[in-house]
Amino acid sequence: MRNTRALAAAGAAVAVLGLAAPAATAGGDHNQPSNIVALPSVIARGGQMTVTVDGCPQGGTMTSDAFRTTHLTPVKGANETSKGTATIKQDARPGSHDITVNCSGRRLTRPAAFTVIGGVRGGLGGSSSSGATSTDIAIGGGLVAAAVAGGGLFWLRRRSERRI
Repeated sequence: MRNTRALAAAGAAVAVLGLAAPAATAGGDHNQPSNIVALPSVIARGGQMTVTVDGCPQGGTMTSDAFRTTHLTPVKGANETSKGTATIKQDARPGSHDITVNCSGRRLTRPAAFTVIGGVRGGLGGSSSSGATSTDIAIGGGLVAAAVAGGGLFWLRRRSERRI
């Protein structure tokens, strides 16, 4: 019988605490930034990245060493969420970068929030020369000469077979 009463008392205490916990957090300050999300998380220099911050209902600012200070604007329909778009600097160093947000005077930093990758050279497989080089011309000329010599031998051989 004692175990039943102790179990009932413990259950009642847990129920009271469970009902009181949401009320305790609901009356708190909502202007505490949390959950910084950067998309895409891997980006090249010059690319645009969207950052979303929860707990920032009036908007604010975000900054990083890879982009200029950018404004966060409240998202309509999303409760206490703000977002902003940042353009990565052309001279940003490759690697991980932090993002610091400031919402209503409260700051939050997310370390290694995104990664900048180095630039990619495009066109012709990353080649930096334009036009044919002297090596390309020598190889092409050798192939043409071999084709002419082979065609001539084939023609002479076919010609001699007709006489027999």
